[in-house]
Amino acid sequence: MTDTENQERYMRTPDAARYLGLSPRTLEKHRTFGTGPLYRKLGGRVVYRQEDLKNWAEQGVRSSTSDPGEHTVYPARPIEAASSAPKTKRTPRRARQQR
Repeated sequence: MTDTENQERYMRTPDAARYLGLSPRTLEKHRTFGTGPLYRKLGGRVVYRQEDLKNWAEQGVRSSTSDPGEHTVYPARPIEAASSAPKTKRTPRRARQQR
């Protein structure tokens, strides 16, 4: 192996998002809510290690739609909102205005 093969590869947000097939904004939201892959701050820059991106994506592996899997990749929103009670049906705006 050469020295370049032994070096870890780090990616900035746009490249990491492209690697995962996500938009950069979605990856930023995951970072904000703590639901995304591990990242590092180098000075003011956010970078992702390719191995961390791969490990995070592997948490979503399923064999069928009914397979609950061992891990969960949460949506890019606060975890409390992702696991909260079922949403109630909202009253349409027009019906609220007529009251």
